[in-house]
Amino acid sequence: MRSLLALLIVTLALATLCCCEKDPKDPSGSPSTDSIKIKKEVANAFVKRQKRFSQHEWYTEHYKAPMEQMHERCENYPPCVYLSNQIGFSMAYYRLFGRY
Repeated sequence: MRSLLALLIVTLALATLCCCEKDPKDPSGSPSTDSIKIKKEVANAFVKRQKRFSQHEWYTEHYKAPMEQMHERCENYPPCVYLSNQIGFSMAYYRLFGRY
């Protein structure tokens, strides 16, 4: 078993030396500018711009709907929460805060 393991380690070491050998065409060892640049199509595959929103999507993202504002107002007032559990949200809101 040990001889097999030693043989495997030696084989991996030789394979590493062969793969990591310097390129004979490039004596300096520094990568060339051609190997660093990538095509525009390849770059766009993983770098995507954020999509533009329409005016309606922008408005709904930044401003809450009136019903949602009413729910938040009721959630912040404990008697409204209790009453809305008893008789429903719209009737509780109407009784405590008046007309919408």
